[in-house]
Amino acid sequence: MTKTSSEVHQQGDRIIKTTTTEVITKSSTMQPQKKVSPFEKFRQLDRQNSLPNSPSPRTPTTPTTPGGSKKNGPLFSFTDPALAKRASTVKEQLLQWAQMKTKEYENVNIENFSTSWSDGLAFAALIHHFLPDAFDYSKLTPKDRRHNFTLAFRIAEEKAGICPLLDVDDMVMYKKPDWKCVFCYVQSIYRRFKDEI
Repeated sequence: MTKTSSEVHQQGDRIIKTTTTEVITKSSTMQPQKKVSPFEKFRQLDRQNSLPNSPSPRTPTTPTTPGGSKKNGPLFSFTDPALAKRASTVKEQLLQWAQMKTKEYENVNIENFSTSWSDGLAFAALIHHFLPDAFDYSKLTPKDRRHNFTLAFRIAEEKAGICPLLDVDDMVMYKKPDWKCVFCYVQSIYRRFKDEI
């Protein structure tokens, strides 16, 4: 809101008019911001990208350098030539990488980026593969989903510096998590450990 006032002064033979504009701001009490879960952020982005007028939507199946195009290449590439030959897309390559790293773990059967990760054991097995001294995988059960997610995400963040892109409450709430959310988080794990066995 603005407030304008004018004053007229006489200085000798001249009349001087001065105009002052004042900006008035109202202070209001701030409403507390509702915490938006990572799942909801992904959903919002997905909705924006699927709108008819949205410019060139990009999906995680073809990740590119920020601001770049497919010509610039993917955000990461697989260094294992055998793995690169067996899978044609980045999504398939990442899925096969996760399968190879967790194939010896009990109760883990990774077939996709959604339901295969719904009990937290796949995350725990993948983290345990690279950080075997961080926790005892054999004590985990498929029924204790919250514990599995909490443990895997906490160890990944504390011991490996992997940002917790997924929320434990969201993962526990859904038996079929959004594959794009899981895919992005597994990419983070891959980027952190890609040079390790």
